[in-house]
Amino acid sequence: MSTNTDATTGIPAQRNGGNDKPRKPVKEQRFADGGGVLNVFSHGFLALWAVLIIGPLVWIILGSFKNNAEIGDSAWSWPSHWGFDAFTRAWNKGIGDFFVSTVIVLAGSLTLTMLLGSMAAYVLARYEFRGNRLIYYFFVAGAMFPVYLALVPLFFMMKNLGTVIPWLGLNQYAGLILVYTAYSLPFTVFFLHSFFRSLPSAVHEAAMIDGCSHTRAFFQVMVPMAKSGLISVFIFNVLGQWNQYLLPLTLMQQQSSSDPDRSMLAQGLMNLAQQSGYASDFPGLFAGMTIAMLPVLVVYLSFQRQVQAGLTSATLK
Repeated sequence: MSTNTDATTGIPAQRNGGNDKPRKPVKEQRFADGGGVLNVFSHGFLALWAVLIIGPLVWIILGSFKNNAEIGDSAWSWPSHWGFDAFTRAWNKGIGDFFVSTVIVLAGSLTLTMLLGSMAAYVLARYEFRGNRLIYYFFVAGAMFPVYLALVPLFFMMKNLGTVIPWLGLNQYAGLILVYTAYSLPFTVFFLHSFFRSLPSAVHEAAMIDGCSHTRAFFQVMVPMAKSGLISVFIFNVLGQWNQYLLPLTLMQQQSSSDPDRSMLAQGLMNLAQQSGYASDFPGLFAGMTIAMLPVLVVYLSFQRQVQAGLTSATLK
């Protein structure tokens, strides 16, 4: 018995009695082909998870267009009148000031977090020096430290610091920016450390041979290659800092009657709910919550592909 190769398919054909019949290609079975039950379970779980996430969002958005009677009547009924009066009331009651304060703090803290975190992760991942692993483990240990344990000493530390440097004390934007940066750096360094280690070294070595400095190699070579990872950790930091409540509640307290109210958005929403008492303006409160959610949703939906690429690229390389 002899074989030759079929010209059209490239598959060895068997010669049997003068009749050349190409062999049927063997179909490769993928890992998920036989997991019908597992796929049904996973898809059902994802559908349930989507309902649990989307349901409250729809309820809050619908509530911002209702009145108090309609909110108390039925949670899922449609508003009788579609208007933006509740959003106007929420903005005038202080949501606008809280929104601006949160944007100011996040602009400073995210800039410092991404700059310092990426530089520290790059050095720890690409350069070998004495104490490298020790410094890295210090950052990892910081990510395991719960914020609840540090609230009381952090309050007194910021209060004492304010007596020496007033613009870094309590109820100051700069002080909260530094605290946000300190609490976000451990996770940022941990995430980007593994990402920078997965990047190829040939491009970096070629840049150094061409006379590129370490700073220029980092900003012009390594940062563009790590774009997906940087966007991923940026989104996580936006979500964590935008929704932060305990830190601003502890550190952004008015120290005197003349001290302006610099509450963050989550803190301001809670203050509005407590100050209104029994005469709660639920549509205005729901409108304020909607205003607080929209920027985060827009940012995530705009960069969701980059987030997925950043989470998977390190494992695929």
